[in-house]
Amino acid sequence: MEETLPKIQWGKHIRVVLDVGCGVASFGGYLLDKNVITMSFAPKDEHEAQIQFALERGIPATLSVIGTQKLTFSDNAFDMIHCARCRVHWEADGGKPLYELNRILRPGGFFAWSATPVYRDNEKDQQIWSVMVEITKAMCWSVVGNARDSAGIGLVIYQKPTSSSCYENRKEKIPPLCENKDSKNSSWYAKLDSCLTPLPVDGMGELQSWPMPWPQRLNSKPPSLLDSNATDEFYKDSKHWSQLVSDVYAEGLSIKWSSIRNVMDMNAGYAGFASALIDLPVWVMNVVPIDVSDTLSVIYDRGLIGMYHDWCESFNTYPRTYDLLHSSFLFQYVEKRCDIVDVVAEIDRILRPDGYLVVRDSLEILNKLTPVLHLLHWSVSLHQNQFLVGKKSFWRPTAFE
Repeated sequence: MEETLPKIQWGKHIRVVLDVGCGVASFGGYLLDKNVITMSFAPKDEHEAQIQFALERGIPATLSVIGTQKLTFSDNAFDMIHCARCRVHWEADGGKPLYELNRILRPGGFFAWSATPVYRDNEKDQQIWSVMVEITKAMCWSVVGNARDSAGIGLVIYQKPTSSSCYENRKEKIPPLCENKDSKNSSWYAKLDSCLTPLPVDGMGELQSWPMPWPQRLNSKPPSLLDSNATDEFYKDSKHWSQLVSDVYAEGLSIKWSSIRNVMDMNAGYAGFASALIDLPVWVMNVVPIDVSDTLSVIYDRGLIGMYHDWCESFNTYPRTYDLLHSSFLFQYVEKRCDIVDVVAEIDRILRPDGYLVVRDSLEILNKLTPVLHLLHWSVSLHQNQFLVGKKSFWRPTAFE
């Protein structure tokens, strides 16, 4: 891929990648050494353990499927999307799966596709290829790379446009551009669109710029952050978390960080917690709850990964797949809509034995959580009446308890 298109520049220009139908996430695992973080996903199908294997390897992954609903990612999130024999019928339903890729792909971003329609000449594959050519042309995607390896396996690389002029100059406006609506958590339980998401613009009406090269990208102003007050808040938040992690989380909470790899921030905000951990050999799934401010675009602008979720529901992962779960002032929102006991049970399901739960919240919330965790035979300690650290044990109820 790099030889076919050198401007990819892994780990500088391309930082955040989505791998569709990822298998055991070896593609994402390989890119870790290139300072690329890959959100790998696959459905729970006949290869149902693949995502579990990926997470046990310490590679970011989630259960998901491109079917009838939107993926739980923000618009214009990924620098690149990759599909190698991922068995998704992109041309199906009039091209809706491709329109969904277009929604989550950053303007100027790439879609790298390697599948039999790219390099086989039989009638069925060529029919699919012809439809793909038609749909991608209507979407204003351009082919910027095409190659075959020594085994004859082919690859095509598309690029999403960086200007709206192609959309405006199409003779037939099919698919049409979607109407601009309030996009807050717009992909949560939403059906796939039959239209193209307009390119994002800044406060002056100009197309939003590509983020700074990595690693400057992490702490520079995110292109999707348009309000000056929000920008000030972003910088204050980053400074706050950097100081807090250094002063409290790193040494003061008795966490054995050498045993931690897979981390989830249950209420990520601007991903200040994840940013402060960037020098540790961990990765963070930044979760933006649907009942708080939508900051997921900012998280991707920073070169980090995340997704939307409602903590009154089960999270799309296998049991025992995370080493540390972090919650900062989440439960004040959760307890208004669902039972804290149910949320703790879900945390217990997600966390591996000997894993940690770190909760920063009011003393009232911490006092509610403590007896619930004790009932699950967790060890619990409070620090400064602000932080709860729970450690999951290997206990499980027997038939007689």
